[in-house]
Amino acid sequence: MKMIRWILGRVILLLNALFSPKAIKRAEAEQQTVDQAMKQLHLYQFDACPFCVKVRRQAKRLALPLQTRDAKQPEFEQELINGGGRRKVPCLRIEKEDGQIEWMYESNDIIRYLEQRFA
Repeated sequence: MKMIRWILGRVILLLNALFSPKAIKRAEAEQQTVDQAMKQLHLYQFDACPFCVKVRRQAKRLALPLQTRDAKQPEFEQELINGGGRRKVPCLRIEKEDGQIEWMYESNDIIRYLEQRFA
C-alpha cells in the first residue's frame, strides 16, 4: 500500500508539472499589495498530497506567492499540531491584523478563502 501511494504521489506531481495553470495578471502595485498580504499566510502541506496540490494550483492561478511548510519536517509538524490541534493537511495558517492566528483545514475552504480575499 505504501508503494502504491508513493507511485500515485509521483504521478500527481508529474501531471501537476506538465499541466501547470497560468497565473492571472495584476498591476504591479496591486501585486505588491497581494504579496505583502501573503506574508501572513503559510500552507502546511505534503508535496504529493492531492488536496495540497489542488490548493497550490489555485494559489498559482491567483498569482499568490503562498509560503509552504512541509508537515513531514518535525519542526513544522509540531507547529501544526500545537497550533491547529491536529496533523492534517492541507492547513492554512492565517495571521490576522490583530495578531490572532486562525488554522483553516479542508482544501475547498482554503480555496474559497483565497478566492474571496484575493480574486
